[in-house]
Amino acid sequence: MAHTRWRLSAGRIACCRPQPLLPISSLSARRKLRHSGVAQLHPCPCPPNCRLPQGSAGTAWGGGDVIENQQTLTTLTRADMRMLRDLRSLTISRSGLQHVSADAFLDTPRLSYVNLSSNALQSLSWKTFQHLPLQQLILVGNPFNCSCGLRWLQLWQNGSRAELGNQSLGCWEGSVLVPLGSQPLHACEPPIVRIEHPEWVLRQGDSINLTCHIAAESLATGEWVVPEVGPELPIVTKLSDWEIVLEISNVSSNLNHKELTCRAENVVGPAEDSVMLNVTFPPVILLLHEAIPQHFWCIPFSVDGNPVPSIRWLFNGTALAEGPYIHTRIVEYEHNSTVLHGCLQLNRPTHVNNGNYTLLVRNPLGFATRSIQGRFMENPFSFSPEEPIPGSPPRAGRKDLVGPQPDPHSCHHQVSVAVALAVFACLFLSIMLIVLNKCGRRSKFGINRSAVLAQEDDLAMSLHFMNLGSSPLSSAESKLEGLKSNFIENPQYFCDACVHHVQRRDIVLKWELGEGAFGKVFLAECYNLLPEQEKMLVAVKALKEVTESARLDFQREAELLTVLQHEHIVKFYGVCTEGEPLIMVFEYMKHGDLNRFLRSHGPDAKILDQGQGQPCGQLTLSHMLQIATQIASGMVYLASLHFVHRDLATRNCLVGHDLVVKIGDFGMSRDIYSTDYYRVGGRTMLPIRWMPPESILYRKFTTESDIWSFGVVLWEIFTYGKQPWYQLSNTEAIECITQGRELERPRTCPSEVYAIMQSCWQREPQQRRPIKEIHSRLQALVKTPPVYLDILG
Repeated sequence: MAHTRWRLSAGRIACCRPQPLLPISSLSARRKLRHSGVAQLHPCPCPPNCRLPQGSAGTAWGGGDVIENQQTLTTLTRADMRMLRDLRSLTISRSGLQHVSADAFLDTPRLSYVNLSSNALQSLSWKTFQHLPLQQLILVGNPFNCSCGLRWLQLWQNGSRAELGNQSLGCWEGSVLVPLGSQPLHACEPPIVRIEHPEWVLRQGDSINLTCHIAAESLATGEWVVPEVGPELPIVTKLSDWEIVLEISNVSSNLNHKELTCRAENVVGPAEDSVMLNVTFPPVILLLHEAIPQHFWCIPFSVDGNPVPSIRWLFNGTALAEGPYIHTRIVEYEHNSTVLHGCLQLNRPTHVNNGNYTLLVRNPLGFATRSIQGRFMENPFSFSPEEPIPGSPPRAGRKDLVGPQPDPHSCHHQVSVAVALAVFACLFLSIMLIVLNKCGRRSKFGINRSAVLAQEDDLAMSLHFMNLGSSPLSSAESKLEGLKSNFIENPQYFCDACVHHVQRRDIVLKWELGEGAFGKVFLAECYNLLPEQEKMLVAVKALKEVTESARLDFQREAELLTVLQHEHIVKFYGVCTEGEPLIMVFEYMKHGDLNRFLRSHGPDAKILDQGQGQPCGQLTLSHMLQIATQIASGMVYLASLHFVHRDLATRNCLVGHDLVVKIGDFGMSRDIYSTDYYRVGGRTMLPIRWMPPESILYRKFTTESDIWSFGVVLWEIFTYGKQPWYQLSNTEAIECITQGRELERPRTCPSEVYAIMQSCWQREPQQRRPIKEIHSRLQALVKTPPVYLDILG
């Protein structure tokens, strides 16, 4: 995260880059004076831990802001923060800050870290922070006055919100400083809101009156919040400070399953009560489109009605008999609504299915119909089977040119034989078409698949497709090598019909996690993904390019990831191909990549973190063995499928809750860990520090080369994420590897584990220990960890 750090110099503010040296009383004044012609630029030497990252000039405010030792900074308002929409972190400490307005952070929706410690704050409103995704709020060292206005802080402390529960906050009761957590604040509670209502079941066109009762020990304000969903104009009548009446006339179906909320607030906090309306109305057909080809043909529709309407179809005016080849499927229920989205599915329709399709929906209050023309295939015959076969007209001419007349019975016999042969030929062709259609069905992704036969003995599939365009071979050369990798396309492994498709409306992006050559990765909420959960956190990978080759990579990766189902392979939930960008949905691993996790839980964590945040606990030998065993388990699974990863490293493993480790990255490692890759030729990037000699010299990647990489991963784990051969340049590392030198034993590594590493680094691939044996050995070490004495420390 980029920070702008301000320091005091002779009563003036100086930034760690050339800035005006000016006294300030507010942030807005500082920005105005910065751009005036009065100030002179004064170069300021910048300490290494304070310097902005290269390329971040002009965007420092988008990361974080640190202001210290500013006694003249007394107020913070919305005007001060208006230009800082991307601000995520703010520190104002040891300054003269006395007042923060309730709307100060309305224009900084991403702000998640606020440090206002050691200032002159005597009061602070909960409204200042109510809309923020606040993860940490630091308020120690402020001379708060004990009053109802601090009751919200007590409630937040008790609920451990924003990590306030870990802070020793105090307030002044007269001249005595008392702990805020134990100080009784009398008559200081949030308001209580209650809506007086029966179970509201209305018919469309009815009227409704709702009374909201507010009870509070201190002064409270209240209001009705009504969704804007139609022409209804609600009338709000305030009978007193404690009663508010809402009246709506001519209720429409737009208010069905919508919440009407009465909200009240005081200095302690907010409270609300809601009622959900149940409006009954006759069914309506919102949408009926022409048939579209998917895995099956689909006539999409959307209907609404309360009670839920029944759905029937007519084909050319007669009732359509549904069965295994033609049936209605409800795709989804719209969240908090009665709208049904679905389609009439037709499996392999032919010309006999062409015709008029009528959707008929009905409930006790009425019915609705709408029709659409469905056309799936042209008639393969030039005549209807019921019509006679057209003959040739007799030629005009002399009778002597006409040959002998055939026997009528013979003609009938010949015609019968011809018809029988034609019918047989048609049946044969139809069967062939069905077989071909089943085996070579066009992909859902809008591109044709081409199978590439292997030319070598090694038929392993490369997992570099998982990087979607950001492979180490990520140039024209890499794409050629990637798309023409030596493999046989096994139909058991590749089945685009099995790829789950997620509706775009079910994906709600929260914030960006990172960016790679392929595009961006976001944290998102996904609805209707699993039947037992209404919504869940996922990682969403959005494709930047939509070229034909990018779509081909996208398709192959989706098909491959659908096949890979293992507890230590990052779970792939499906794709979203509605519009652009193309999206992949993955399991969210909350602790990020393993390399960063190891560094943040190692002996140098405090140094690497530059003293910011709380130091994490250091990993033990048992933890490291568990991590290694889980990665080995995933590699055993990949090897059993004859898949080759080609880029196994801790940066390409992810860590979830309870130290669960899984193989799989989101294609960001080449951007974040660019020094781990060696540029060869034009743009080809190779992770040479993790590669065996045969891969470096001959570009040969096999299951055995993955075993070599696993040995390097073990070394990374036991060095807390250090880079292999970190003391050498890429050229020197290549020389060491090809000459047979090995990485030194890490000081925290038992001899039993180092022996496993060495068995992975045998020069001859066939002499390396199989990954299954390595996994079994690690499992045994987890059960009975070796005794290790740190004789160096």
